Amino acid sequence: MGRRKKNRTHVEPVQNDDPKSFVIKAGELTSVQQQLVRDYRRTFEPNTASRLRERKGNRVKDFVAVAGQLGVSHLAVFSQGKTGINLRLGRFPRGPTFSFHVKEYALMKDVLRLQSKPKSPGIEFQHPPLVVLNNFPNPKHMNLMTTYLQNMYPTIKVNTMSVNEAKRVILYHYNDETKLIEFRHYLVTVKHIGISKSVKSIIQTKVPKLGQFEDIGDFVLRGAFASESDVEDAQDTVEIQRKNVEQRAVKLVEVGPRMSLELIKVEAGLLQGEVLHHTYQSKTEEQVQELKEKKHKQLEEKKRRREEQEERVRLKKKPKAELEIDEISSEEEDAVDPLDELAMDAAVEESDSEHE
Repeated sequence: MGRRKKNRTHVEPVQNDDPKSFVIKAGELTSVQQQLVRDYRRTFEPNTASRLRERKGNRVKDFVAVAGQLGVSHLAVFSQGKTGINLRLGRFPRGPTFSFHVKEYALMKDVLRLQSKPKSPGIEFQHPPLVVLNNFPNPKHMNLMTTYLQNMYPTIKVNTMSVNEAKRVILYHYNDETKLIEFRHYLVTVKHIGISKSVKSIIQTKVPKLGQFEDIGDFVLRGAFASESDVEDAQDTVEIQRKNVEQRAVKLVEVGPRMSLELIKVEAGLLQGEVLHHTYQSKTEEQVQELKEKKHKQLEEKKRRREEQEERVRLKKKPKAELEIDEISSEEEDAVDPLDELAMDAAVEESDSEHE
């Protein structure tokens, strides 16, 4: 009997540098608002914790503590404010943080309910979305925000990306009139063009109804007498290079959720730190300098306390034998030799006699 060959069962982990995110809620939210959190979390798939379940005792600092171990780079926190629901977007571990007020929102089920032929999402969430940022102005805080939004999602690798991987589109659009950021989520659908509905049903492996036809040829040739509405056509087409070049119509189907976001403030740190921009508050240079000095004093005090704590911990960890040796050496340094005392007394007496 030949020697059995052992198959390799261990698979080396693949290095994935794609950004990963936590989408969580802080505090008490209504059932509709909790569904919005789940819908927004789903837009980040597959690079998010889809089955994340927060407990009542969880705090934001708990997620910050485990983010580094899990390789999570971004954080989205929904919370209830005085005037509605708020959204904070931050980057681990040092920020920045963008605080938004959600003016309006619609859930996935609400968007699908308005469509005559809703498309139920399926395997589209196995691939990351394409991100489109439109009409953003050029101030510093806006440039910082656009850079942050781009880095929340994986970059497009043109050389290795397949057309079949482009399944979803995320849109962030800045409205100049309302000063709001519109968030939209679409599925990318590709359809054949220039063919009748009967031929398209066969191509898409749908079983046609042939009960009223004597032969399948009658069903296919029916397209020659079809009206213009029966023929799929579109102005926006794309050429897909497979075995041969084919023209397809690309359409976007919205699946939700929708959100209208108002930027409130930008902070330098993660959920804290210096306020780089505030929509409703403005500070003079003196106030800004005063805040910087106050922050500097807080950091110095924090550093001093940390050093004291480290010194206490070091002394506690030090063995007792070393502590006894240190005490003995310090006592020896403080003690005076008797011969030295006699020599000193003799020198004092001699000096007194000379003066006399």
